[in-house]
Amino acid sequence: MKNKQITARIVGIFITLLILPLSGQAAVTLDRTRVVFDGGGKSVSLNISNDNQQQPYLAQAWLEDEQQNKLLTGPLVITPPVQRLEPGAKSMIRITAAASSQLPQDKESLFYLNLREIPPVSDKPNVLQIALQTKIKLFYRPKALKRDPGSVWQDQLVLHAEGGGYRIENPTPYYVTVIGLGGSEKQSLEGDFETVMLGPNGSARVKSAVYTKPYLTYINDYGGRPTLAFRCSGSRCVAR
Repeated sequence: MKNKQITARIVGIFITLLILPLSGQAAVTLDRTRVVFDGGGKSVSLNISNDNQQQPYLAQAWLEDEQQNKLLTGPLVITPPVQRLEPGAKSMIRITAAASSQLPQDKESLFYLNLREIPPVSDKPNVLQIALQTKIKLFYRPKALKRDPGSVWQDQLVLHAEGGGYRIENPTPYYVTVIGLGGSEKQSLEGDFETVMLGPNGSARVKSAVYTKPYLTYINDYGGRPTLAFRCSGSRCVAR
């Protein structure tokens, strides 16, 4: 009898969620999909905006480390942690290197930037409000690794054909996010591939067919999706 009551309660909650109007359209947005913090500078700023033209929103921002644990103290600090955005308003958040000397200076470090929008309390009955949250990657790039704008290091990736796919080797001090792998540029861009992020001097195994001439697609600093063509000698493939 008790189990039936619990089941009925769960069903009731589910039905209620179905019939209640949702206030869940994204309102507070960022101006980019990833952040690169140049270690040669003291800070980096991002633009945020409230795309809702009728209601103000609170914007709450915080940083997480590579294990996605919230940063309570340095090495990076985000300000302001909370701010109010009027309808249609734009603002900024700033990330400052409070203790960059704590970070490796010979390779990139990975963090995550979180931005949560908090809607105003509704004066209407039976309105379910959702606080939407955006999470993007933040790469701290030490001054010693500074590259010219548009420079490419992803072409140093090496593909090793192994049973059931490839082992992708990243010999660089940078993070590389691979989003596609195929036997043609089109297949690499549009094929079914599980995104993988390679750490500095790291590697990862991916499931894939083995191709005579592989193509690999990655995400660059600007969120673009360039594709590299590879040539193979035996089971080892390098960019051409």
